[in-house]
Order: sequence, then structure tokens, then C-alpha cells
Amino acid sequence: YDKLTDNIEYKKRADFISTLFERYGVKGKEPILDLACGTGSLAIELAKRGYDMIGIDSSYAMLSQAQTKKYEENADVLFLCQDMTELDLYGTISGAVCMLDSLNHLSCTDDVKKTVEKVGLFMEHGGIFIFDVNTPEKLRAMDGQVFLDEDDDVYCVWRGEFDEKTNICTYGMDLFQRQGRLWRRSFEEHRE
Repeated sequence: YDKLTDNIEYKKRADFISTLFERYGVKGKEPILDLACGTGSLAIELAKRGYDMIGIDSSYAMLSQAQTKKYEENADVLFLCQDMTELDLYGTISGAVCMLDSLNHLSCTDDVKKTVEKVGLFMEHGGIFIFDVNTPEKLRAMDGQVFLDEDDDVYCVWRGEFDEKTNICTYGMDLFQRQGRLWRRSFEEHRE
């Protein structure tokens, strides 16, 4: 994942989010939640800026990478494996982020509502929830598109298909990863 997203400027995103937290009075006295944190890059950058971070993701593999990064970066972040629709924290948060169109992966309106309500349940009064989403127009524009991404050890081809009836974009990803002299192929399907 990190090899295919190395163009994402997490430091700049963390700076921007910190500016928003400051503008709206979020001090980070209570923890900040990074919902769908993936491999933890953003949570770690925010922790370096002094925020008490909790990263939540439903993928053990992603969280394993996040834990490794956390120790390499000497960052204090608590990573928990949870589905965002079933968020269950041990206390309150003063703010939350959910970036890189992660909310779009909830393809059911009820799941989006449930997730936002769960975040709100744990949010201190005056806290803010910062998130981004892909619009239906952007997802519609991905219909029929083929994208390639590669480096020396990973080659990824993905194709988008937009369903007008459901407003869902499905994209299949063929991943080829170098293992010595051979390449291992795997497939993933994502829906937004």
C-alpha cells in the first residue's frame, strides 16, 4: 500500500489538519481519532505534532505495518483493529479525521450514518470531524478508466466501472509483487 501511495504528502496533510484543529479550538487534550488509518502514516505525522492519537482500521495487515512504522518513527499512537461502523473507544476524543476517501468505502448510506453517529458518540463537545469524500461525479468519471502504478517491486493495474443504478464505482486491482526473481499476482476489489 505504501509503495503505491508514496505520492501522498502526509506531512502537508498533517500541517493542514493541525491548522484546522487550531482554528476550531481542538487542543488534543483528549485523543484524536484517525478513522480508517491504514498503515498509520497520517496518525504518526499528527502524533509528531503533539496530538494524542488513536488509529482505527479493520485490516490487521495494515495495522501491522502501522505498528512497525510507529516504532521506526518513535511515535506514540494507539492502533486498534475495528470496523468503523462498530467504533468502540475507551473514552472520548476531541477530534477525528478520516482521509483518502475512506468513507466512500461504506457503500450503504446507513453505514455512513452509523459511522458518523459513532464518531459523534465519542466526541467531546466542540470537537470536529474532518473527512474527505469522492463525489458521484468523480466516481462516474472513473467508469471505463484503466490506471497503472508501478515501482521496481510492485506493478498495479486497476479498472473502474460505475453503476448508474447504485451510484457505486467498483474497481478491480491486479497487483504483481516481486518475490526474488518471480512475481506473485493477487487481486483486490474495492467499491466506493
